[in-house]
Amino acid sequence: MDSPAHSACGIAAGRLNLAEYAANFSDAHPPLSRTQALIEAERCYYCYDAPCTTACPTGIDVPAFIARIAQDNVRGAAREILTANPLGGMCSRVCPTEQLCEQACVRNTQEGKPVEIGALQRHATDAFMADGGAPLFQRAAATGKKVAVVGAGPAGLTCAHQLALQGHDVVLLDARPKLGGLNEYGLASYKTPDNFAQKEIDWLLSVGGITPRNNQRLGRDFTLDSLLAGYDAVFLGLGLAGVNALGIAEPQAEGLRNAVDFIADIRQATDKSTVPVGRRVVVIGGGMTAVDAAVQARLLGAQEVTIFYRRGQEAMSASTVEQEWAQTHGVSLRLWAAPQQVLLQDGKVTGIRMAETCLQDGRLQVTREVFDVPADMVLKAIGQTYVSTPAGAALALRDGRIDTDDQGQTSVPRVWAGGDCRAGGQDLTVHAVEHGKVAARAMHQALTSAVAAGV
Repeated sequence: MDSPAHSACGIAAGRLNLAEYAANFSDAHPPLSRTQALIEAERCYYCYDAPCTTACPTGIDVPAFIARIAQDNVRGAAREILTANPLGGMCSRVCPTEQLCEQACVRNTQEGKPVEIGALQRHATDAFMADGGAPLFQRAAATGKKVAVVGAGPAGLTCAHQLALQGHDVVLLDARPKLGGLNEYGLASYKTPDNFAQKEIDWLLSVGGITPRNNQRLGRDFTLDSLLAGYDAVFLGLGLAGVNALGIAEPQAEGLRNAVDFIADIRQATDKSTVPVGRRVVVIGGGMTAVDAAVQARLLGAQEVTIFYRRGQEAMSASTVEQEWAQTHGVSLRLWAAPQQVLLQDGKVTGIRMAETCLQDGRLQVTREVFDVPADMVLKAIGQTYVSTPAGAALALRDGRIDTDDQGQTSVPRVWAGGDCRAGGQDLTVHAVEHGKVAARAMHQALTSAVAAGV
């Protein structure tokens, strides 16, 4: 039986019944059972110099952890994974394995079906987290050095964990009420159900030596200079706080909002029936954020959801798997169209005017062919930008993000950076983890060199 709000015009909560919400926001990809995992692990060739390991940005020894699963040693498998990637549980859920390790799998090239590396990685990390056994890692003796990590997203969490393991005291500062960054606020709820992001963070903090401080914002509660005065080193994992504009007038209107905020609201709502959504929703963009927003709008009960993208499907940053996921959930994908005007009535969105686009001499052009699309909610998902003001002008930038060397060292002495805010970042959790790892290694070397020199 439909909820009374199911066919309501405008933006409304409670469009579905509670059973539908529970089903819609359950685990999108249920985990492998023990038997399934053992069978799948046996498909691995355990290659020497394995291409899947080379394809993993964090360098997880894939054959080694799969061999341990085949031996029914999930703790050993988890150790292999988490040594290389402390956020291996989350990455097993959200990493585009079809473009990375699984694409490189020899089984894939020979049989057209790779070993399910992501699912096996999740099986091992989930089993370890559920077991609650003895810690995998032991913290080194205290060095007496203090490090400030700003931003508790994947890069900051990884950096803090690696530095704490080496015996440094880490203070983890984050502007939000919860740690996790993108993993907590920026991913679709069906990818990370059962509060997994916080469970993984609890495990990560259990190593000791990390003091979290929430609701602490750079530029408001402290500055980069004040951190340098009070700490031996600083890591910036600031993420991308700005949202790109549509390039047209964006009036203050009910129904026009940023997709990242919409996704965060859904993630933080324990009762999804309280999250309002339009009946007709338009999402502008072609990345994972656009897909996550569009699919979740449908799961909240929107009757029509359309993603508009200005170029062709092959240019979308959302993977083919993500695009297919959207379409199988009833999201329409319309290409070669760019927004021209948000249509309003009485301060509320009623639609959006789009123009057809095309390529002329290799450049995108907006044509004079326009059409109006009825909508009561328009979500902007055309990318995010680094906001430099909180960190100050001392940091050199490149392509609008913090410039660093290969080790994450910025232009300011004793300051490193990683994750999406770092120039060259690929906006993936797994890349942010590697940034945090590499920077922590360089920071540890600098800190221990200072200890040896008596500084």
